[in-house]
Amino acid sequence: MNEISSAPLPKTILPPHADKGARLYISWSALYAHPLPEGHRFPMEKYELIPEQLLYEGTITEDNLYDPGKVTEEMVLLTHDKAYWEKLKHGTLSPKEVRRTGFPYSPRLIERALTIPMGTIQNVRFAQKYGVAINGAGGTHHAFTDRGEGFCLLNDIAIAANYLLAWNEISQALVIDLDVHQGNGTAQIFQQDPRVYTLSVHGAANYPLRKEESDLDIPLPTGIEDDEYLSRIGSILPKLFDEVNPDVVFYLSGVDVLETDRLGLLSLSRAGCKARDELVFAMCKEREVPMAVSLGGGYSRQVKDIVEAHCNTFRAAQDIFF
Repeated sequence: MNEISSAPLPKTILPPHADKGARLYISWSALYAHPLPEGHRFPMEKYELIPEQLLYEGTITEDNLYDPGKVTEEMVLLTHDKAYWEKLKHGTLSPKEVRRTGFPYSPRLIERALTIPMGTIQNVRFAQKYGVAINGAGGTHHAFTDRGEGFCLLNDIAIAANYLLAWNEISQALVIDLDVHQGNGTAQIFQQDPRVYTLSVHGAANYPLRKEESDLDIPLPTGIEDDEYLSRIGSILPKLFDEVNPDVVFYLSGVDVLETDRLGLLSLSRAGCKARDELVFAMCKEREVPMAVSLGGGYSRQVKDIVEAHCNTFRAAQDIFF
């Protein structure tokens, strides 16, 4: 954890209008759907389409959505190196560093990067009251202390965990990262911190080529299907909860495990992906461990596959918790 010599760390609270009683709280901002050049491979439109679909079908109402605000520089510096943050803040990343992030640089992109982790922080607080809350974006697990890569600039789960630990709002976190890509940035950030246990279940043959060391890494064979995948997850989680005894779970629910995903190399059906979410939700509810969910990746050729798989995460949370 980095030392900060500036003003005392600010104590954030939920906006007074945000808490409207028991419901599924979803942090969402118009900044999430960031404009990208035509033909860019990241499906940024999903951040508009997911809430639109959930509202249309009646799974949620406008009262489920709230704008979380932004993290401050002091909050960022609990996780990320000052030199890296200064480059982000002032737009002085090298061309190579910009390419590594996967996004063209802009000040608005940094506003987005500051908004996402505040959503994860506030969702922990909602989850502590109501069991679960979901970030309408997030899962930026390829952001390291000193660099961004793989469409990730600031690590939302790491910023949230470090900030809440600093304020003693949590004491032992468990990161359940089920995105198809290893959570290399999250693993690196918490390698020396026993207060945050990192689990990454990912495709063995997938990005990143050089893996970091999580507390527990489960590399999966190319082409694994629903039954074997769910069996592996189901056998891991009870033991892990017993061992770690977390007081909060950060769940990264990437849908790039789908067979239709361009980058995933696994072979889960949409139903299998939903069953995975239901398994994790049921475990946290049974153990009475609050959980903050971040969406993670999804790169199917048909955006409807991505949107439906992500929407299933929200539907499963509604069905199990509310």
